[in-house]
Amino acid sequence: MMKNDASVMFSAIARARALLRSSEPNLLPPPAPQAVSLLEEAADLLVLNRDFAAAVDRCGKGCQSLLESDDSDRSSSEDLKCSLCIVGIQALAEMDRWREVLPWILQYYHKPECWPPKILELCILLHSKVEEPHVMLDVGGDWLYFPSNQSLPSYGLLAQLYLFHVLLPLGHFSEAEELIQGCKALSQEQQADMHRNLQEKKHQWLQKEESPIPEEHPEMTWKLLLGSASQRMLNVLVQLRRMLESLARQFSSISFKKTLLLAFMLCLIVVRLDPASPASLPFLYRLTQLFHQARLALFSPSRRLPVQH
Repeated sequence: MMKNDASVMFSAIARARALLRSSEPNLLPPPAPQAVSLLEEAADLLVLNRDFAAAVDRCGKGCQSLLESDDSDRSSSEDLKCSLCIVGIQALAEMDRWREVLPWILQYYHKPECWPPKILELCILLHSKVEEPHVMLDVGGDWLYFPSNQSLPSYGLLAQLYLFHVLLPLGHFSEAEELIQGCKALSQEQQADMHRNLQEKKHQWLQKEESPIPEEHPEMTWKLLLGSASQRMLNVLVQLRRMLESLARQFSSISFKKTLLLAFMLCLIVVRLDPASPASLPFLYRLTQLFHQARLALFSPSRRLPVQH
């Protein structure tokens, strides 16, 4: 699901491995070698074995070991924890368990404004791909409007990602305008580009809301208002109407004199004759033959309606 963002994951893994190789074992705090070992194991499970559940488990154990440690070198631990979370996010996404990503991260970063920029970037891209940008609305806003984050080098990039993948798809144009004007980390060229995209998206949004259904295609109204089941029922009713119209045309082709004669015979038999009397049996038999001949004439193969599959 997130193969296009694999470079983010691999760069984080490479950074953590370089941290271990560049440090003497006795200089690293006790949990660090264990966390890096779990990170390397999780990366192999993710990339080589494609055992995503086991990779998430290793990442969780690594993050937990860092949380429980009293580490004097917080920068190395934060790097390791960030890398473990990135691998865990990738593994959850591969299992299509993206709804578990935010709760899983919040176990190790309790406040969204304290997330590393790489984790926020990955989460914005993930929820944009699954077309659920609203999940990142509050999380991204908390991070971007936190004062200490606004001086980070990656702030401008994250502001653009938040604008293009969260605010604009949700139609939050006033918040987008405030973000563009208040983001000092953006250059004038970036602000102009973001403002242009904002206006284009707003125009598209208004067109979508105001676009009427063309009058020359009134059936489009029914297709929008009715579901698939209702449309099938409508098709059945249309076919029934056509069949009844055809029957009416066939009956109307019978001459008026024959119709009167048939009505007179029915009246004579029903009103004047006793159906139980033996004398009326020949008339009833003859009438039955006439009905049978009329049915064959009306529903002969040449006049039957074609069956539509």
